[in-house]
Amino acid sequence: MAYSTLDFHFLATGIGSVPFQNVKATCKEILHHLPVMPFWPQLVKRSYVEDMYIQYSEGLPLLEVNEKKRCLEVCSSGDREAELVSFYDRFLAHDIDYFEISRDYAPGMYELLELIDKGNDHEQQFIKGQTVGPITFAAGIADLDGKSLLHNPELLEAMVNGLAIKALWQVRELGKSGRIPVIFLDEPYLSGFGSAFSPIQRHEVVSLIGTIIKYLRDNSDTLIGIHCCGNTDWSMLIEAGPDIINFDAFEFMDYFLLYSDDIQHFLKKGGTVAWGIVPTSNFTGNESTESLLARLEKGLERMYEWGLDPDVVAERSILTPSCGMGTMAPEASETGIKLLSSLSKKLRNT
Repeated sequence: MAYSTLDFHFLATGIGSVPFQNVKATCKEILHHLPVMPFWPQLVKRSYVEDMYIQYSEGLPLLEVNEKKRCLEVCSSGDREAELVSFYDRFLAHDIDYFEISRDYAPGMYELLELIDKGNDHEQQFIKGQTVGPITFAAGIADLDGKSLLHNPELLEAMVNGLAIKALWQVRELGKSGRIPVIFLDEPYLSGFGSAFSPIQRHEVVSLIGTIIKYLRDNSDTLIGIHCCGNTDWSMLIEAGPDIINFDAFEFMDYFLLYSDDIQHFLKKGGTVAWGIVPTSNFTGNESTESLLARLEKGLERMYEWGLDPDVVAERSILTPSCGMGTMAPEASETGIKLLSSLSKKLRNT
């Protein structure tokens, strides 16, 4: 794993989506409250193109945006074979710039990078980005027969490769800040994985996510995380090979900790757990730094009972919200970010 000697010690970052609309003001607040590992914001209420599906679709073959429905669709016209050939010509030629995310689709990324470039914060270490994971992306797009792309091996393979090179473009851009890039693959679709209705098998999940992780490792120097905001088969995501596993520690702490052997092995090999300790969908406004700390400490104590060294656990721990904040009220999101920052400072100073 990359950067296995880093000491995170409960530093804080975000997931991606936020409910704000002022790009510059949002990025300034993120840099203020989360200076060590700021994340670029997805302003989902500003424009539908910042939705996690559409935002990463530029340059991918056979996809078009349905502006009326505000969703992605497989093109019903055009030469399918010719488009795929053109896509793979660019992919195999390593034409990274062709797969950029434009400013219209991700203004928060560009603004955050510009603010960092203008600032004098070179002592700060990280910068976090995110991309939709391949399972979630393919599950959310229907082919012409009405079935998700998970059922179309040819298009699924193209989408996985496309998302991989787009993630590489993003890593390269984030690295220009002088900070260590961190990129999360967001896989909310895998919440509740293993139900009778799941159209994809465990080994396929490991292979598809692992393909992107290997591609990034082979072509860049970055930290790679997987975010899933519900309960899932955590051994499956660990097996895919990320540096960081991010879970909803507010709602699903006990479920995650059932995978004690996998988690211990992951941490001992240099992996990091990102605790999603600040609630989003269930945020009440009554949360405090102390109440969140008490909740987190229950999980940490379980790890200590396994025999893990508290110092090692601290080194391999990051704090995040439980999920993206895009569905929250702006005031609640502001409070949540401040709580996250406050909790991180409290833990980092002890």
